Amino acid sequence: MKRHLLFLPIFLTTLCSAQYVHERETFHALSSPQAVSDTLPAPKYLQEHVVDGKLRLSLQDAIAGMLLNNSNVRLQELAVEDSKFSLLGAHSPFDPAAQANFNALRQTFPSVLQTQGVQVLSQLNQTSTLSYKQSFETGTTVLVGFNATKTSTNDANVLVNPYITSGLNFEITQPLLRNRWLFANRAPLIIARRNLRISRKNFEGQVNDAILDVVTRYWAVVQARGSLDVAKKLQEAADASYKRDKRKLELGALPPLDIYGSESRVATRRVEVIQDEYALKLAEDSLRNSLGASLDPFLRAIDLELTELPARDEELMNVDAATALKEALERRPELEVEQQSLANDDTKIRLAHNNLLPDLRVGANYSGNGVAGPAGGFGDSLNQAFTFGSPAYGFTVNLNLPIRNRAAQAELGSALISRRRDLYAEQQTREQITLQVFNAVHQLEQAKLSLAASRDAVELSRKNLAAEQRKYELGSGQLFFVLDAQNQVATAEVSVLNAEVGYQVAVTTVQHATGKLLEPYHVQIDELTH
Repeated sequence: MKRHLLFLPIFLTTLCSAQYVHERETFHALSSPQAVSDTLPAPKYLQEHVVDGKLRLSLQDAIAGMLLNNSNVRLQELAVEDSKFSLLGAHSPFDPAAQANFNALRQTFPSVLQTQGVQVLSQLNQTSTLSYKQSFETGTTVLVGFNATKTSTNDANVLVNPYITSGLNFEITQPLLRNRWLFANRAPLIIARRNLRISRKNFEGQVNDAILDVVTRYWAVVQARGSLDVAKKLQEAADASYKRDKRKLELGALPPLDIYGSESRVATRRVEVIQDEYALKLAEDSLRNSLGASLDPFLRAIDLELTELPARDEELMNVDAATALKEALERRPELEVEQQSLANDDTKIRLAHNNLLPDLRVGANYSGNGVAGPAGGFGDSLNQAFTFGSPAYGFTVNLNLPIRNRAAQAELGSALISRRRDLYAEQQTREQITLQVFNAVHQLEQAKLSLAASRDAVELSRKNLAAEQRKYELGSGQLFFVLDAQNQVATAEVSVLNAEVGYQVAVTTVQHATGKLLEPYHVQIDELTH
């Protein structure tokens, strides 16, 4: 008998070893302080980059500020945190439960036997129970129970009064068909872990999009500021031309009606400067909003100083479309999401097949009992129960065979449809990624060609301006052609700036399409979601 009792701890240890690897999936291990806080932090990181009353930011600084402060990114991160607690909830079927009860009952009823010695029988039962129950990933359920009852009565036929009974009981139940062994019981945990991976990959894709967005906004500010600088140069040239014409008018060298052309050019340049100034304000406000700085009065009020400039002499990127597509299909997190969803579908289909099986369970129980009177007391009764001097043991078989199981059939049908839907979703994702990659490659090629052409155009426009100025100085040219050449130079300079910014955005778009945008800026998703 003792050999059988020694087997029980070994068996329980084996069951527990199947679960030890998941002990880290606890509330404290899965939760992060910022996710469970009831207050939102003030903008971080940006205050450190205020220099001489301006917010000085490189592109890396802007991305870091966005990841730390952007409300949309923080909201998307909470989906990962929510999946962590869903995983924690999937452990609940394996949570142990302990229960304790105490019950006292006094009963009185008329006597029916003369040998009982009294006309009204009185009996007091005081019962205490303790139990511990746990289910394991193997499907096994273990129950350990202890009970003790003290009975007092005025019945003369009771030889021992009061007396104490106690019992120690072990019970094990194991399913043999439905929910047998590891898969069916681990399936909710497996699905929850995959859902956590899905949420992290979704968040990675969202961060990828957010970085592309903030990079685009950053270069939009650079572009707007460059356009404003060109507009101011044109305004200064128009002012200088107007001053010369006004002086000529005063000296009588210019017909009175010709001054209106100069005044019109000054007014036009002023309108362009105003428009570019407010275009810059809009671009800066858009970038501030992306950085999470729009709600801080101080950060909202100070000027932005962006240190990145479009590279002038860097080697241009060359991308092969087929290679880029291969990289994208290997690296894009959206495809990993679809693959994990398909794996979940396969698990749900297997689980649905499991739920169609009959429920056959076998069980075994073993208990020890004890009884003692006033002389031995509770200790004697307890000793009898724990030494199993008066054992009881049994074996049970329980079969639940549903005639029809429409709920399980519906579950299987839904799982099959979900797999079909996710197969199409994966195909659609591949199609979208393919289109994005080819569009990004075409955008890069266009940007490179536009950049080369715009640089040629600005060189030619400057040569043309120099020629027209020389003609005017020699008296063979007209001021109109000089001013027109100045406009052409300004237009060409803006085109170069737009092409340089367009190239930088195109490079970022290629990195985004191929899933490599996080690497240049050293962004680690695990660090963001820890």
